[in-house]
Amino acid sequence: QVQLVESGGGLVQPGGSLRLSCAASGSFFSINTMTWYRQAPGKQREWVASITSSSDTAYADSVKDRFTISRDNAKNTMYLQMNSLKPEDTAVYSCKAIVELSVGTAQNVWGQGTQVTVSS
Repeated sequence: QVQLVESGGGLVQPGGSLRLSCAASGSFFSINTMTWYRQAPGKQREWVASITSSSDTAYADSVKDRFTISRDNAKNTMYLQMNSLKPEDTAVYSCKAIVELSVGTAQNVWGQGTQVTVSS
């Protein structure tokens, strides 16, 4: 069974920074694209950023130039460096990975989420 565990959330003042981590564990062949999503209270889940296995990246316009997604394939871990945080970034941040369990067999795996609150 493959698990994703997020960490690094918390309370930060506007303009501050946080770094989220998403670590994969279990038995699998490889991890393909990894993605961060967020969901604010009363709103739909929103795509934040994605990174491929070769570290090509893509960002939502709302976070571009403030957030940086990265990954360490040796550690099976993805990161989200969040700078210049705004109150509207407050949400539960979740990660998703496309995990190849064996050659040609892939599934989506989700983490449980970590709360990020931006407030003075």
